[in-house]
Amino acid sequence: MLSYSRRFLAAAALAVLTLPVAACTSDKPAPSASGAPAGSAAPADKGTGEQSKFFVQADYDAQMAMRKAQPTGPSDKPWEQTIDPQLVDTAEHKKAGPYHLCFSNAAVDNPWRQVGWKTMQAEVALHKEITKFTALDAEGKDDKQISDIAELTGKGCDALIVSPNTTATLTPAISGACPKVPVIVFDRGVQTDCPVTFIKPIGGYAFGAAAAEFLVDKVPAGGKILALRILPGVDVLETRWSAAKVAFDQSDLQVVGVEFTDGDAAKTKSVVSDYIQRYGKLDGVWMDAGATAVAAVEAFEDAGQPVPPINGEDQQDFLKKWSDAKLTAIAPTYPTYQWRTPVIAALRILKGEQVPKVWNLPQPAITEENLATYLKPGMPPLHYALCGCEDLPGYPEKWGGTS
Repeated sequence: MLSYSRRFLAAAALAVLTLPVAACTSDKPAPSASGAPAGSAAPADKGTGEQSKFFVQADYDAQMAMRKAQPTGPSDKPWEQTIDPQLVDTAEHKKAGPYHLCFSNAAVDNPWRQVGWKTMQAEVALHKEITKFTALDAEGKDDKQISDIAELTGKGCDALIVSPNTTATLTPAISGACPKVPVIVFDRGVQTDCPVTFIKPIGGYAFGAAAAEFLVDKVPAGGKILALRILPGVDVLETRWSAAKVAFDQSDLQVVGVEFTDGDAAKTKSVVSDYIQRYGKLDGVWMDAGATAVAAVEAFEDAGQPVPPINGEDQQDFLKKWSDAKLTAIAPTYPTYQWRTPVIAALRILKGEQVPKVWNLPQPAITEENLATYLKPGMPPLHYALCGCEDLPGYPEKWGGTS
């Protein structure tokens, strides 16, 4: 088991957006056009380039182990479950309610974050002891979030929830807030262990490995794989690709391209079309986030070719396309239900109850066997199936759905 400090630093390289992180900013330099870090040479045999500077073997190993671990907690509430919890005492933060919770949000600039934000607000509404909830949106800007955190620490918050815009840049602001108020960090990490708890799904390595292993299993030896990435230098995306690289390098598959799409559907479709023309056909598509998976599928349909094995994510548009077109697919997830957990954690802390220092949430994958469970009739195309919101007041209308 890693020490907490090391695990927390590792977690800083895992927390994300998932996927839905098309508007993330980066603390790291961009890799070269080949997909390898700047200044490195891609090996000729596998086409995967050099391993990312974000790759940490111990953290990769830990996440691979967590994929097989049984979480503890209510079986019907995965947002309250945890894997391998190391509990910490919170007696020093115990106080009587009612409570004023505050939230510094990186952004609501993509569908994943929008679904999560609706879910968090609905969770807050469940708790009568929360009489005030102050939230500030950083709009994807580090400097604004630094200012937001400073402002919130002066507003009499009983607990401060933070979803950091970037890792290294936000670390000093969060370090400064910790002595003033109990801090709960989720989604993306920071490089300090001062928050009372850090909440995340298993992480990027688990996501990337699940998708790559699926392709290794489904694509014949020698098959040509196109890897599509959103942005360079974003921690959770880098670790997704790092894990995929490990799987591909150990396989008989050939990665013929590693391309960045900026999370843009038109660019994704154009890139896939170009590779189909260049190679005649592709045998598989790996994606570090699934928001533009439907666009990738449409490129094959437009070319009059069968869609090869592909991964997406738990967006309804991809799940519906998968079901309707009978695709060979998998959807690793970065569950949106994690937006409920910080509110629950904050209340436990303020009541003096123990919480995990690193709260690892389960991170299921959608497969052919359970696809029908996650395909939600009446929900909008950009809704995320693992919202954990079905039991919340106002569902489905507040999430854009119809009964």
